[in-house]
Amino acid sequence: QIQLVESGGGLVQAGGSLRLSCRVSGGTFSIATMGWHRQAPGKQRELVATITDGGTTYYADSMRDRFTISRDDAWNTVHLQMNNLKPEDTAVYYCNCNLWRSGIGTKDYWGQGTQVIVSS
Repeated sequence: QIQLVESGGGLVQAGGSLRLSCRVSGGTFSIATMGWHRQAPGKQRELVATITDGGTTYYADSMRDRFTISRDDAWNTVHLQMNNLKPEDTAVYYCNCNLWRSGIGTKDYWGQGTQVIVSS
């Protein structure tokens, strides 16, 4: 059973930093794209950043200069370094990945989310 477990969320003051991590486990698989999304109260889930297995990154415009996504394939882990956080970054952050398993094929998987609260 594939599991994505996020960590690193919490409460931080505006201007501060947090580093989110997400580890994928559950058998033998090959991960293609990994990414982070977020959902603020009363809003739709939105894309934050993605990183391919080749290291190509994509960021939403409002986060491009403040957030950095990276991955460690040896540990099946993706990180999101968030700097200069703003109150509008308050949201539940979800890790997701697109991975392949023998007999299953390629599917998207999601973590359960980690809360980030930025106080003004």
